[in-house]
Amino acid sequence: MSIQFRTAGETLLKQAGELAEWITDRQYARQPDLLQRFGPSGRIRTKQDTLYSLNYLAESVLVNSPALFIHYVSWLKALLEGYHVTAEDVRVNLGALREAIVLKLDHPDKAIVLEYLDLGMKEPASSIPSYIDSSNPLAMEAEAYLSALLDGDRRRASTLIHALLNQGTDIKSLYQYIFQVTQYEIGRLWHKGSISVAQEHYCTAVTQSIISGLYPHWIGKGNKGLRMVAACVGSELHEIGLRMVADTFEMEGWDTYYLGANVPDDSLIQAINDHKAHIIAISVTMTFHIHLAKELITKIKAERVVSGVKIMVGGLPFNLDPNLWKEIGADGYAPDAETTVILAEQLIASSTTG
Repeated sequence: MSIQFRTAGETLLKQAGELAEWITDRQYARQPDLLQRFGPSGRIRTKQDTLYSLNYLAESVLVNSPALFIHYVSWLKALLEGYHVTAEDVRVNLGALREAIVLKLDHPDKAIVLEYLDLGMKEPASSIPSYIDSSNPLAMEAEAYLSALLDGDRRRASTLIHALLNQGTDIKSLYQYIFQVTQYEIGRLWHKGSISVAQEHYCTAVTQSIISGLYPHWIGKGNKGLRMVAACVGSELHEIGLRMVADTFEMEGWDTYYLGANVPDDSLIQAINDHKAHIIAISVTMTFHIHLAKELITKIKAERVVSGVKIMVGGLPFNLDPNLWKEIGADGYAPDAETTVILAEQLIASSTTG
């Protein structure tokens, strides 16, 4: 990554707070009807959303990945439609954001930032199809499970999973074809405005509870002599995907040490050393945490006692940009749990023979 991209992104992050205030003032001056339409709290939300946009833009520039900001703008437009925010409202906001960068951003290479912003502004609102489709061998069961979750019927959801287990469905299939796709679908429904944040949290909590109840059916000591530490970067709270990755490793004979979210970097490095990990799996869901993953990877590689560990990353940002894992210094990336295990063993084998 060139120093111009890095410093431009860092400068935008530092100035994001004051720029968000200026942009919000500009938008409300141009659209005084916003106060009537959304009330006083609308102004607070506008500033909050603008700050998110600035952070996403800065992160995309920092890691030289326009795809991240393009996806974010498309996602944002679709999300705001559910809150009765019009396309014109978004256009005015992004236009004011562009003005703020031209007039207020204190960096000689602000043209880089403007280029990324212009690419995003052209992107239409996204329309994401259901994640439960005919290619899923357990599509009907996934639909039934999702229905139970959305109805708030935890017992029905649990009964369905245990019935599948008793019929011979293996645990990995439950993870891949039921839990994973319904989590994606719940996120899609929230994005559309079809369910509330409370419903989303409830559905996730029920699935986490059911997964925990399945452990006695498969958990055991690893027999491959391979060890993996797993953690979410920074303050990431979307843990369930990484939890399923760690479980899949254990099903494949690894010893896994799942640390979850909010683990300080130094503690994570200590855990890698204590457990003599062969692999560290780092999960990033929110694009504006990518720079934290890069900083963490740099720290790990700088620590002599753990510098040999192979670093794998996963999460939405890496699905959007297939080269992003290289940009931040990781050793590999895989889009799902099964592929992650395969790649991890390949990385270890190559380092042994290399």
